[in-house]
Amino acid sequence: MVIILVVLVGLAVDPWLITPSVPAVLTLALQILHCLPATKRFRGRWSLAAQALLFPWAGPPGFLAASVLLILPGRIRWALFGAVVAAAGLLNLGDVYTCVNAMGNTLAVGVTVYGLTRLSDLRAELRAARGELAAESVAGERERFSRDLDAALGATLSEIAGLAARGQVERILTLARESAARVRATPAAPVDPPPADLTPRLALPIVVVAHLEYLAVGAVSLVDASPPALLLAAELTALVVIIGLSVYHCLPRPPGVRPRHAGWTLSAQTALACLPLLLPGGPDPRMVGFAVGSILIIVGGRLAWALSGAVAVSVPVILLVRSVPLGEAASLTVDMVIIASIFYGLALLTGLVHEIREARLALAAMALARERRRIARDVHDLLGYGLSAIIVKAELAARDPLRAERELADIPLIARRALGDLRAIPGDDPRMSLHAELVSARDVLTAAGIAVRVDVSADGLPGAVDALLATVLREAVTNVLRHSRARTCSVEVTAADGTARLRVTNDGVPETTAGTAGQGVGNLTERVAALGGRLTAGPRPGEEYELLVLQPAGLGRDADRVDAVAGVQLGDDRP
Repeated sequence: MVIILVVLVGLAVDPWLITPSVPAVLTLALQILHCLPATKRFRGRWSLAAQALLFPWAGPPGFLAASVLLILPGRIRWALFGAVVAAAGLLNLGDVYTCVNAMGNTLAVGVTVYGLTRLSDLRAELRAARGELAAESVAGERERFSRDLDAALGATLSEIAGLAARGQVERILTLARESAARVRATPAAPVDPPPADLTPRLALPIVVVAHLEYLAVGAVSLVDASPPALLLAAELTALVVIIGLSVYHCLPRPPGVRPRHAGWTLSAQTALACLPLLLPGGPDPRMVGFAVGSILIIVGGRLAWALSGAVAVSVPVILLVRSVPLGEAASLTVDMVIIASIFYGLALLTGLVHEIREARLALAAMALARERRRIARDVHDLLGYGLSAIIVKAELAARDPLRAERELADIPLIARRALGDLRAIPGDDPRMSLHAELVSARDVLTAAGIAVRVDVSADGLPGAVDALLATVLREAVTNVLRHSRARTCSVEVTAADGTARLRVTNDGVPETTAGTAGQGVGNLTERVAALGGRLTAGPRPGEEYELLVLQPAGLGRDADRVDAVAGVQLGDDRP
């Protein structure tokens, strides 16, 4: 915003005028209204019409040209922009240089002010929408994962349900074991952030057009002065080099990236721009503005301001020493400062747009990584239980023909439940019920020949805590089925002093796995820690394995309450 104000005021100020005219002040006020992000909602066609009425009496005409581009929609704005440029030439028909200079200045000021304003608006828009890209990326990732999960596991679960009805136990076991292996090995997909547009398309054409205008006007001025041919050729060559190097220095680049050989190119540009101040003839310090802008762009930091300030201050001193009138020296100095401000402003705003875009990409990448980890975690934690239960039921049906019909009848129910979990995973965390998981855990463990004891004395747990403990219980039971030779398993749920406690113990832990913690325990530890709790898991004396969760239960007591779990029937249910 400061850069825009400096440029607008500098373009509007004429050092030759001690008292600015009323139309000039009104035109500047309207242009500020059109350019500042904070006043965007106040501008419109009414303010554009008011500025157009002041056009013949107040300059610079480039303000109106910029306002046309900023306010009017569609292609018509470019036609009207051209009309404003042509009108500026028609109002200055004294000689060729005056006409070309008026049209060139209108063109350059118009596109420059438009570019500075749009870059500033774009920066504000990107900053305000930093989270939108992350949300869109997560939504797209959820949709992709939903398709992939359904293709990889959904069809298998549906097939298992059909096989159970036909009594094909061996095929069920094969599919369930293969799917369980895939679930345990499911990694998070690599993070591929959306591609970035590292060079804002808006800045480059404005930089080129503005420089071409200064080149054209400067060339006409030199030719109009009618110097000797050799001198004219040298001056035109210097002009082309100075402006060409300025374009090179101003090209949009990612933050922190400097032009190649910047030390040499900046030195050459500064020397060529300052040399005319010391040569005979009328000194023209405006070319120094390009060098000052390049110093600010390339050097950076306090050193840049010190160097550019030293060069800028030397200009009016040299002009006054060479007997240039005070008003003319002030006008030329202002022109130099405005040129430097314009191109430094374009480069600075372009760099800020880069930084915000990169920040948005980083946020999107982090959101994608979190979402992929969450989905992979949920696939492991939620589907692993259902597949393990299917394997237990199928193995029991294969071993005991007398129980085969009952166990096979349970498999479609478990498969459909797992299918529901699978389709809920890509959404927000699936909300589970501790009551339902306790009932299911007792049933599955009992079917596996494990004596189960369930002791529940907690009532009215908050919804988030209830769902968390349900998830932990499901994975704990899965681990008992997969990794232990348990004969007994105990589940205790209590709540006291604002803390919910879940304790799952079993016997018969193999020595080879007693000291290891797999992916499931790591996932559960993250889940519990995210809500401020603590999970510990490991062997206990006497070949007993314990998983313990201590979870603050004061979260959301007034919302998301679930059915009390105290209604679960307690006792030792042995097969």
